[in-house]
Amino acid sequence: MADRVWFIRGMVCAVMTWLLVVYADFMVTFVMLLPSKDFWYSVVNGVIFNCLVVLSLSSHLRTMLTDPGAVPKGNATKEYMESLQLKPGEVIYKCPKCCCIKPERAHHCSICKRCIWKMDHHCPWVNNCVGEKNQRFFMLFTMYIALSSVHALIVCGLQFISCVRGQRTEYSDFSPPIL
Repeated sequence: MADRVWFIRGMVCAVMTWLLVVYADFMVTFVMLLPSKDFWYSVVNGVIFNCLVVLSLSSHLRTMLTDPGAVPKGNATKEYMESLQLKPGEVIYKCPKCCCIKPERAHHCSICKRCIWKMDHHCPWVNNCVGEKNQRFFMLFTMYIALSSVHALIVCGLQFISCVRGQRTEYSDFSPPIL
């Protein structure tokens, strides 16, 4: 039951991530860029922002769907240990929770209930652990989100400046000019 609850929570977080990114895309494209009087400004910024959105969502999807580097469960059998051909005095570690032989730098995730090689953390926003095999996609996702956020802030700032300038010229009788 607890596994199901966590999966549902993780999927809610993942869907919320997508909805927030799509909402930001809607706001930048339809509220700030399309009403602009400068056609090329709208086209260039719209293409840049929408490319960043597509890249961030595809990286998010790849992070969600890529195996993070899970160690096979239950591989701590006698036959498997003999096949490793261990040298005398060589130590191997067994995870008591998932009964697997843990390689170096593998950690057990209490949410996924498995050991992940080079585990960084379990991210609820991608509903997956971030490990060796999907860390690249996670880093790309965070980079694209950061770049699209900076781009959206710049467009918002330019929109604000344009609104202030437009009001200043329209209502110059009511307010003194800004120096």
